[in-house]
Amino acid sequence: MAAQNGIVFEDFFPAMMEKLGAEGFMKELCNGFRLLMDGDKGIITFESLKRNLVLLGLQDMSDEEVVCMLREGDLNGDGALDEMEFCTLMFRLSPALMKSSRKLLVEALVNEM
Repeated sequence: MAAQNGIVFEDFFPAMMEKLGAEGFMKELCNGFRLLMDGDKGIITFESLKRNLVLLGLQDMSDEEVVCMLREGDLNGDGALDEMEFCTLMFRLSPALMKSSRKLLVEALVNEM
């Protein structure tokens, strides 16, 4: 389990990856992104994340915690998360996936060929 801003996350990603394979796991991450994103803007905004926190069981998060969560993954400084930033953040929050990311990359490349 990992703690992020006082919130404890259990790392289910390695088990999901093992079950779904790299391609299936990436599809699930993309589905998660679409679930949380603002449908008109195509990105996860403060408002879209705040609105969908109940889906994650995190409805009690403060506005400050939501902003911190967005800031953690916001690589381009626009205050929101695009799909790549979201997926990168999910990997960073999973220490086990970070260790196996090379394997994931190789598997994904092999599937593309």
